[in-house]
Amino acid sequence: MTDAEETLASEGVTHVVRVGGTVRRPVRPFTATVQAYLAFVRSRGFTDCPEPLGRDAEGREVLSYVAGEVPVEPLPEHATSASALGTLGALIRRLHDAADGWALPADAVWGGVPGVRPDGVVPLFDEPELVSHMDYCPGNVVFDGGLPTALIDFDLARPTTRVADLANALYWWAPLAAPVDRAPSLVEADVPARVRAFADAYGMTAEQRAAVVPVANRMVANFLLTSRAAAEADPVFRRWWDDGLEDRLPRTVAWLAAESGRLAAAL
Repeated sequence: MTDAEETLASEGVTHVVRVGGTVRRPVRPFTATVQAYLAFVRSRGFTDCPEPLGRDAEGREVLSYVAGEVPVEPLPEHATSASALGTLGALIRRLHDAADGWALPADAVWGGVPGVRPDGVVPLFDEPELVSHMDYCPGNVVFDGGLPTALIDFDLARPTTRVADLANALYWWAPLAAPVDRAPSLVEADVPARVRAFADAYGMTAEQRAAVVPVANRMVANFLLTSRAAAEADPVFRRWWDDGLEDRLPRTVAWLAAESGRLAAAL
């Protein structure tokens, strides 16, 4: 008797089902690369991510199921606590340390957002340092007991730097957003203090701290351009754009530019 399929996600980019203790997803061009990456970081001791298990009889990608709570926006209050933020910083540090030194496959393929790369996108770094997650939205962080315990959905994993990857996490979890765009429990939050706490939990160096704010400014400006292009190319991204990104991202760019001095001083 086979286990029944339970749909975990179907309204976003990927249709995902649970079958017993596994997750099944469509195979994409980058699937083999991501599975190789997951196998490597797990071999280095970072087991707080899915275990790659190849493909099933239907040709779908198979991963181990990671139990826990995946929060949705607006973030519930427990997910916005200082403890949760610090635990996430430490979790990402362990991922980075495990990923350091991975020799990229010669045929590596990386995921990305739909659409043609628009003019004006600025590189976040000169040379990558490692491969990491690069998409720490709430739906990709698993909680247990009120704290982050694992990372899932590595579809946008790619060569990056520690600072660029951390800027992505801060965007979602500090968050780097105007008060009107934050969860209710974070509307009055001292975001510079939260950024510093995250940096402390990760153990950022002085050089990394100095780079966070400039990288974050380039990152959110890029988000605006690439999200607009994705909305023109893909119906799912069009729905997200129309449901709020069109207004939220320009506010984010303006808010971050205005708060950059305070954020840098806190770091």
